[in-house]
Amino acid sequence: MQAYFVRTGRDTFRATEHVGGAWNTDEQHIAPALGLLAHAVETDRDARRDDGLVLARLSYDILGTLPVDEVATTVTVLRPGRTIELVEATLAHGGRDTVRLRAWLMQPRDTAAVAGTALAPIPGPAGVPEWDGSTLWPGGFIASAHIRRQQDEPGRAVFWVRTDLPLIADEAVSGTATAAGLFDIANGMTVRADPRAVAFPNVDLTAHLFTPPRAGWLGFDTRVSFGPDGLGLTQSVLHDEAGPIGSLAQTLTVRP
Repeated sequence: MQAYFVRTGRDTFRATEHVGGAWNTDEQHIAPALGLLAHAVETDRDARRDDGLVLARLSYDILGTLPVDEVATTVTVLRPGRTIELVEATLAHGGRDTVRLRAWLMQPRDTAAVAGTALAPIPGPAGVPEWDGSTLWPGGFIASAHIRRQQDEPGRAVFWVRTDLPLIADEAVSGTATAAGLFDIANGMTVRADPRAVAFPNVDLTAHLFTPPRAGWLGFDTRVSFGPDGLGLTQSVLHDEAGPIGSLAQTLTVRP
């Protein structure tokens, strides 16, 4: 199936071979699953209201690994509001929660007259060389991604990512959910250490967006830090082809 997930019920989805993980190819790469939860939040929003609140912050806790199998989503409104909502979504396999998302949704309004950012632009995708991520990482997800990367040093790079595969087969998905399905690739695109010698999976991911991602390439300006006590941090400024759109952070557990 040429998609990351296939809907099997109102709140259930079957993962395909294209979600195969990088640390273990029998497990899901968590990136598409994060996009699936963002889509679940937006689907629930649209079933409840018609004013198009936008996702401004997505904060994920990764509670465990996921097999390449059927998963289920749930969505709960924690803080309802006319212009701002806090929503929690969970992704489960076999009755066990494996990812939890807390998302702030906010009312869009015209702020073009005051729009701007001090975040520095990065070279566009046409100015960055192609890079084959499968030379470093196995798995169906990395194989499905088109990557362009300009690496300055281990743990420091600019890169662009896109995929030709839909998040969910035969289902419309927003630009934000599509981008969220790529966010987690950040931790593997400019490694500080050979992943065959040192493991450094992330236990969370938080994205702050000041404008919804536009369709096309998703850009990352990324730095990776390892501390001396087993902790690490991957930080990225996010871009679409029009410029910066937000930031991303992932807490790492570093395991030589």
